[in-house]
Amino acid sequence: MVGLVRDALASRGARRSRLERAASIADLRTRAQRRLPAAVFDYLEGAAEDEVTARANKAAFGEITLVPRVLRDASKVDLATTITGIPVDTPILCAPTGFTRLFHPAGENAVAAAAARAGSIYTLSTMATRSIEDVAAVAPEAPKWFQLYVWRDERLVDALIERAKAAGYRALCLTVDTAVLGRRERDHRSGLTIPPRASLRTVIDGARRPAWWWGFLRSDELLLANVASHAPKGTGRTGLAELTNKQFDPAVTWEAAARIARRWDGTFIVKGIQCAEDAQLAVDLGAHAVIVSNHGGRQLDHAPATVRVLPEVVAAVGERIEVLIDGGVRRGTDVIKALALGASGVMIGRAYLYGLAAAGEAGVDRVFAMLHAELRNAMALLGTPTIADIGPSTIRL
Repeated sequence: MVGLVRDALASRGARRSRLERAASIADLRTRAQRRLPAAVFDYLEGAAEDEVTARANKAAFGEITLVPRVLRDASKVDLATTITGIPVDTPILCAPTGFTRLFHPAGENAVAAAAARAGSIYTLSTMATRSIEDVAAVAPEAPKWFQLYVWRDERLVDALIERAKAAGYRALCLTVDTAVLGRRERDHRSGLTIPPRASLRTVIDGARRPAWWWGFLRSDELLLANVASHAPKGTGRTGLAELTNKQFDPAVTWEAAARIARRWDGTFIVKGIQCAEDAQLAVDLGAHAVIVSNHGGRQLDHAPATVRVLPEVVAAVGERIEVLIDGGVRRGTDVIKALALGASGVMIGRAYLYGLAAAGEAGVDRVFAMLHAELRNAMALLGTPTIADIGPSTIRL
């Protein structure tokens, strides 16, 4: 027995050592790819059609250069800021991601706990595999947002809003870029279904990654936890997915979004803005912030990179409401570039999922630690020791 414990501790220490050797988000992505079945990794990594927009999100940051100012006192670098009235220790927030336990059994709870330790804000997806109430109980004092879609069934939408209110979520984040679901060809080729169905192909794929497979088999059933309690009695996993997919409605309009804003009656954020005109409409319906987002390239391919759209949105509404951005953030310098263009903060999705897939909760901690180290280093070299010091003169387009 002593020998088994010693071996287990040694194995755990080796995993921790490997995690600490990861120097970048790209390193964690490589570790995630090694651990996940191919179909699951493709679901994480994939985007719509030719994935042009997903690549552009990352590449566009590389086209912006930084302008260092020297001989400025940068002995104390401070990442603290305020977003929608909430004091945070970092401008890096967690975007909502669906089916998070597909990548690691710890799922949403692990990400929420890591975000709380980082002094960040975690956003829970309607498509989560842990419930509104379960995630609210993770670090209950830490701020959390709840993400919602403009769905057909107003009663279901209202029920989710009331649950989020009761659980203490600080803002409602309405995703508006999913009138229909994007065509994600990787999933079609791999045969992956959401939730996953056991087939010979998926079993063989999973068996090649025994650590993931063992965790998946031992975990609770992978369900849409926030929708399951509102489904008709006897609805199974497949029926639940079909029920959810039917909720997406190409006929919805800004009036539906305005109704949701009134029903929430609190801090209201619109996610999925990709032009100045729609940002203005979000202001008109009472949004407190907008998130410039193209769903990580997973909806409409050939949509513009978010960091390219950011300046026009900031110019249109930035003096009245806060503007955030997601899509392609992989480095601390990406964060600085977004802030210099007028964003109040950035959101990461795939980046923290790489960490989660690679090493669970500790992997998400590592994501924050790396991005914060990169951010502090770059701020010191730029001569911008506080977030407020970062501005248009920090970059060149």
